[in-house]
This record gives sequence, C-alpha cells and structure tokens, in this order.
Amino acid sequence: MATGRLSVGETLGALNAALGPGGPVWIKETRTRHLRSRDFLAPHRALQVRFNDGQVPEHVLHALACLQGPGVAPVLRCAPTPVGLSLQLQRPAVFERVLSAVAAYTSPASPASPGQRVLLHCPALRSSHCALRLSQLRTVLVADHLARALRAHGVCVRLVPAVRDPHMLTFLQQLRVDWPAASERASSHTLGSHALAELTSSYDGRALSPGILGRLCLKELMEEQGCTAGYDPNLDNCLVTEDLLSALAELQEALWHWPEDSHPGLAGVPDTGTDSCLVIHVVSCEEEFQQQKLDLLWWKLVDKAPLRQKHLVCGPVKVAGAPGTLMTAPEYYEFRHAQVCKASALKHGGDLAQDPAWTEIFSVLSVATIKFEMLGTAPQSQILLALADSNISTKGTKSGTFVMYNCARLATLFESYKCSMEQGLYPTFPPVSSLDFSLLHDEYPPLSGSAEPDSSAGLHSPRAPHRCTHRDDVQVPGTAQHGFQLLLQPGTHPRGEHTATNGVGSAEGYRVNANEAEAETSRPLLLQEPRPHLFGQMFVRLQLLRAVREVLHTGLAILGLPPLSHI
Repeated sequence: MATGRLSVGETLGALNAALGPGGPVWIKETRTRHLRSRDFLAPHRALQVRFNDGQVPEHVLHALACLQGPGVAPVLRCAPTPVGLSLQLQRPAVFERVLSAVAAYTSPASPASPGQRVLLHCPALRSSHCALRLSQLRTVLVADHLARALRAHGVCVRLVPAVRDPHMLTFLQQLRVDWPAASERASSHTLGSHALAELTSSYDGRALSPGILGRLCLKELMEEQGCTAGYDPNLDNCLVTEDLLSALAELQEALWHWPEDSHPGLAGVPDTGTDSCLVIHVVSCEEEFQQQKLDLLWWKLVDKAPLRQKHLVCGPVKVAGAPGTLMTAPEYYEFRHAQVCKASALKHGGDLAQDPAWTEIFSVLSVATIKFEMLGTAPQSQILLALADSNISTKGTKSGTFVMYNCARLATLFESYKCSMEQGLYPTFPPVSSLDFSLLHDEYPPLSGSAEPDSSAGLHSPRAPHRCTHRDDVQVPGTAQHGFQLLLQPGTHPRGEHTATNGVGSAEGYRVNANEAEAETSRPLLLQEPRPHLFGQMFVRLQLLRAVREVLHTGLAILGLPPLSHI
C-alpha cells in the first residue's frame, strides 16, 4: 500500500497539472449533498475556457483516473457530468491512510527553518491587571495563542514585555497564559545618549512639560523611509516620554539577546542580523495609534531596528446591553467562573464549588469559555459578549464548555471500552490495518479556511486565529453523520513577513471537531452488546473517534487547555 501523508493541496496541484497548461480549475467539494457523489469538481465553464469545446480529451480523463504522486489521494473514478468533471476518491483507502497515522497528521509537515525568529509584543501587559480592559484581554489571548502555534512549528518566539506586576502574573496563570515574568535582577534599559540626541528640546517653540524628554516629527520620518502605507495619516509629532523609551529599550534588548533555551545556536549571542527577525505587535484598536508611534520611533532612534514589523490589530470587545468599559478582565473571569459553578450545580445537584475535586475542572471550564469567546471571531472584528447563562451550557455548540464536555465524553467512552475489554466482553482492539473502513460512509462538509501564512504587504497582518485549519492536508471524506471535518494537521510555519495564527488550536475548528465527537458518540450502539458480527463496525468507529480525540487534544494544547476526563 502507498505510504506518505495525503494532502488536499498536493492532490489539487496534480489534478490541475493533469489538465495541461493554464490556471487552476479544480475545486474541493464542500456541500454535503454533492459529497455523496464527488470529492473534487472541475466546473464546466472552466473546462470550456481550457478546452475550446469543453470536451476533455480521453487521454486527460485517463491520466486523471490514474493520478498518483507524493501526497496525492487515490482516485476511484473521474467522469464527465452536466456540471463538469466529477472526481471521487477511494474513500476507504483514504480513511486507512489517514486514520492509521493520526500522529503524523497532528505534527508539522514542514517545521520552521533553523534560526527562524519572531518577537511577539503585547503592550497590554504593561498595564495593571485590575485595569485590564476586555479588548486588551483579547490581545493577550491572541498573542499567547499565536506564540503556541508558532512554537509548535519550531519557530523561536520571544515574548515582550516581561510582566512585573505579580497580580498580573497570577491572573495570567488563572487564564493559562504562558508569559515570562520580569527578573528581579533585571537592569534598567536605556538607549544611550546618541538616541536622546535625536530628540528636539522644544515643541512649537514652547518648553517641554516635565516627563517629556523630547519631540520627533514622525511624518518626516515616514516620508524619508517611504513607509506611509498602513500608518495613520494623523501621525505627526511624537512627544517622547520615559515610558515610551523604556518600552522601546525592552524591545531592542529582547531583539538582540535571546534567552539560552530559546533556540539552539542563538543562545545569549547578540545577532546583528535583525532583519531576520519578524516583530509582531498584537494590539487593540485603541492602542494601535500609540503602537505606530513606537514602531516609527524604533526606526528613528536605533541603528539596528528590525526591518520587518507587523501589527495584528484586534477589534473592540463590547458587552451586550452595556459599554464594554463597565467590566474589567478580572471581573469578566469571575463572572464566567460563577456561571460555570452555577451550571454544574444545576446539572449535578449541590454546591460543587466547595468540592476540591471540582476546583480544577471549574477553572478549566471558565478559561475554555473565555478563550473560545475571544478566539472564535476574526481578530479585526468586534466581539459582542452575551453574558447570559446559556452561553456556558454544554449543549451550545459554539461554547468552550461544549468542546470540553465532548472531550470528557470521549474519555468516558474509551474508559468504558477498556473496562469492558478487561471484563472479557470485548476483544482487544485489532490492528488498524485489519479494519474495514468502507463501513464509514456518511458524507461531511469539509473545513474551510487556510492556514497558509499571508503574503500581504503593508503594516497590518490580516491573520484569522478564529479559524482552525490544519495546512491543506487531506480532509477525510465520508465520515460522521453531521460531518467530521478532519484535516489532522497544524498550520504552516510563517515565512517572511507572515504570521500563522490559523494553526491547530483555533477555537472555531475545535468546536467543529467537538460537534463530530458528539454526533458520533450519540449514534446508537457505539459500544454495543458483545455481538461478534458487530465488532467490525464498532472498532472502525472507535478508530475514527481516536483520531477525533487526537485532534482535539492537540488543538486544546495550543489553546493552553488540558483535556478533561469528566465533567
């Protein structure tokens, strides 16, 4: 049997190449009713452009039917239809290839090249935790998610600023955000007198106010650098404060001196090639203007400033029925935590919040609810928080508690199988190669979106961490009843100026996999009565759910969430 990882991208590339010279024609089918008969389609209109009469030559049809190559999914049939060329894969073979090697699909196919570095800057973490706004909380969660996704691909990531407020550190730990703390021995950073000499000592002929070190004309700087695209046209004079220079000094220090455990070959060594490092500023829309000032100031005052800076700007977070400023981030956490405790009390009876065994579970459920709310929408879009109790229900398919609930259901399912096997009711799980994957035949709507890094020019990075895409590897056709969208592969690592927030772990996609976990475990007789003639179907469905569990656990890890064994 052929080996190697299957890929939607490789398959589409081979299909288009088989048609001869010209632009791409084939599309991956997405609608459930169409997936009953095809996986890919070359639309009739596109074929008319490629072939004068729209008739595909016989030798091309033969080449498509016999398509092979690295990463190319095996083809069952390819035939003309009124809507175009219809192609269907050998679905049982695809199932076996993917579900026999799930671990291979949950690891990066192309790890980052050695020495690839990203400096992630989240200005919100310089504020006090008790004053952290909801929009700032969003930037913190996006930055943490982005750091985890990049590291999963072998990218060396440095996080700035180091947090000095112990209360902020405690709050970040509550949120399961992995961010560095400032060392007590950390020295005060300065940029040196050569940098300060660049500043003027007056402002429109007036003496500068106390705390203002000088002034710079940013508009002139932008024109000199030819970098006006993306910057606010109102940027003009910048009054430079000690806080601004302190933030800039910390960024420069982080850029030049990477910690010893950050990346082999880079430890503790100043790197003059700052152009090899991408700097990403993750900011709220309220902080964007000030961050653009810091960006330009860095270029002006530091000789070896980074050549590539990107701004990932997150939209505002509002509370339905009230201005978002009425609730701080810690108050939001406490509110969701109280709702989780209340919902569990209603479900199980009694005040479980006082039970130490449930403390960790309630904490995880609260953080899951918050992260799915904050990461489930494109970062540039506004989030409108609905604080009703229904939002933390395990029945709402858009909630983090729904995903955690179905992770727990999977754990319970496999524990039940293990116990029954130990009692002799079921045989030991057979080799995957012996399973009959033709028993998995229901259609699915495939996962949308792309984890490919964006190649856009300009200041802003249009990343979409709300989408879960796992590269363009093969989506298993014909799985669970309501659509098991299984790509089994994290997003690609960034190249050039790109960021990769679309990687495994994005909230939207793990709702999808949780949907399919619930759909498949809810189908009747998954763990059936011990009837040997039904074991084949039971084992192939269990293997499918093993893959679902692997994908969910991988994604939750990059969200900073542990899977729960019970709720």
